[in-house]
Amino acid sequence: MPASDLDHLGRHVVAVTGVGLVTSLGRGVADNWSALTAGRSGIHSITRFPTDNLRTTIAGTVDFMNVEPWSGIDLSYALAEAAGREAIEQAGLPDRHFGGPLFLAAPPIELEWSQRLYLDKLSGEAREEAGYDRLLELARTNRSPSIYDLTLFGGISERLSDVLGTRGLPVTLSTACASGASAIQLGVEAIRRGETERCIAIGTDGSVGAEALIRFSLLSALSTQNAVPERASKPFSRDRDGFVMAEGAGGLVLESLSAARARGATVLGVLLGVGEKADDFHRTRSKPDGSPIIATIRAGLADAGIGPQDIGYINAHGTSTPENDRMEYIGLAAVFGDDIQRTPISSSKSMIGHTLTAAGAIEAVISILAMREGVLPPTINYDQPDTAIPLDTVPNKARPADVSAVLSNSFGFGGQNVSLVLGREPRG
Repeated sequence: MPASDLDHLGRHVVAVTGVGLVTSLGRGVADNWSALTAGRSGIHSITRFPTDNLRTTIAGTVDFMNVEPWSGIDLSYALAEAAGREAIEQAGLPDRHFGGPLFLAAPPIELEWSQRLYLDKLSGEAREEAGYDRLLELARTNRSPSIYDLTLFGGISERLSDVLGTRGLPVTLSTACASGASAIQLGVEAIRRGETERCIAIGTDGSVGAEALIRFSLLSALSTQNAVPERASKPFSRDRDGFVMAEGAGGLVLESLSAARARGATVLGVLLGVGEKADDFHRTRSKPDGSPIIATIRAGLADAGIGPQDIGYINAHGTSTPENDRMEYIGLAAVFGDDIQRTPISSSKSMIGHTLTAAGAIEAVISILAMREGVLPPTINYDQPDTAIPLDTVPNKARPADVSAVLSNSFGFGGQNVSLVLGREPRG
C-alpha cells in the first residue's frame, strides 16, 4: 500500500466519497448549499400541530416529506433514507447493494401521542389518571405488533439496512447533540482498524413535537422569539435566548483512501481526525472551566496530526443558547489563543436550527462543501455582537475562502463531546 494512503500514525486514510443532505431548507445537497450560502433561514412557525399555550411556536421542521400517517419515527427514517441514497449515488456505488456497514445516529424512540391515544381508545375505559404507570398498563393489556415494531430503537437502522443493502448488523447510537459526529467516528475507527473498506454514516432527526418542545422549554433551552421565526436563531449574538429545534439528516459515504482510488472514486474530502471526551459535570450544563471541551478539540487535532494554526475554518456547535456559545468560545480560545479572533467560525444552526441527533453529520457535510466550493456559510442574524465572545463569525454574508482543514464541533447534553477535523485532501 502506498505511504500516501496511510496517515501520520500508519492508519488507513479515511476519504469521503459521497454526501447527502436534507434540512428545512430543502432536499438534496444542491438546494441546501444554495440556501446556506445565500444566508436563507429554514425556520418558520409550526403548522404540524397546535401550538396554543406553548412558549415556543417555531422550529425548522421538514414539512415537504410525504410521511403519512405522520410520526417522528417514520419521518426520521424517511430523512435518513433520502440522505443515505443521495450519498451512495454520489459515491457511484450500486443502489441497494452498498456492501459496507451502517452507522446510524437516531433520536430516542418512545411512544408518541398518536400511539398513546390509540392504546387508550383500545382499552374501552374512560379513566382520568395519566402518567407512565397508566401507559405501561395500556401497553401490556393492548398489545399492538405494529406499535411494538415502530418503537424498536434499532428499527430505523434495520429498515435502512434492508433498503440500502448495507452489510452486517447496523449500529444505532444516540449521544444527544453529538450523535451524528459519533456515528462518523465509529465509521472512521472501523476503516482505520481494517474491518471494512467502506461504510455509511448517517445522522437523522425528525422528532419535533409538542412534548419535545415542552421538555426543552422546561430547561429554558429554547428561543421564545416567535414573532419573526427566521431571526430567532442568533448564535454568538448578545441577544440570543436559546436554540430552535429542527429536523434533517446528513449522510456520508466513508472509504479507505486506497479503496476509493482503486475504484476511481472522486474524493470529496478526508476525515483527518476525531476527538471525543465526556463531561461529567451536569446533565445539561458544561463544566465551568471548559476542560472537557478543550480536551475534545485538542484530541481531534492531535488525532489529525495538525495544530490550531492549520485550521482555516470552524463549523461551530453554535446553538444560540447563552451558556453553550460562551463555553464553546472559552474552549476554542484556550486551544487557539489569540488566533481564535482571526479564524473564521460560523454556525449553520443560525439558518437551519438545531437538528439535535443529526447535527454532527449535517455539519460535517457542510464542512466538506465549504472546502470544496471555497465558500464559508455565514452566521446570520449577527447584528448585536457579544463583546465577551470576540469571534470572526462570518457575519450575515457568505465569504469566499481557500480552506484546507476544518474543525467541526458537536457538544451534546449528557456530556458527550466530539470534534471532527476534516481536510480537503490527504496530508502529505
